[in-house]
Amino acid sequence: MKAARNILIIAVLALGIAFLPNGGNFASAVLTAITMAFLAVLSFAVYQAYRANQLMMLALPDSRRLVLLAAFGLVVLLIAGASMMFNTGLGTLAWLLLIASAGIAIWLVVSEAKSY
Repeated sequence: MKAARNILIIAVLALGIAFLPNGGNFASAVLTAITMAFLAVLSFAVYQAYRANQLMMLALPDSRRLVLLAAFGLVVLLIAGASMMFNTGLGTLAWLLLIASAGIAIWLVVSEAKSY
């Protein structure tokens, strides 16, 4: 039953693209809506993780908290500027290196905090 529902959803979206005037705009609107929903769910997950680990965050030294918040800020900026950075090969490489460094910084701070 779920497979039929999913196929029906895809068929309705395909009909909108194929038969509506400016179907490309409709496709862009659907993609934007899906992206916004993904970012909203991601933001809510980060908020829930913060609430669940609020004591750990407050117990961190100021320097570690700064590294953790700077890494999360870097991830937000990278998500916001991804479309511009992916236009060139060097930008894509820089994006990958920066997202990896932010992930490593988050992992190191969290693993250090949990080792006590």
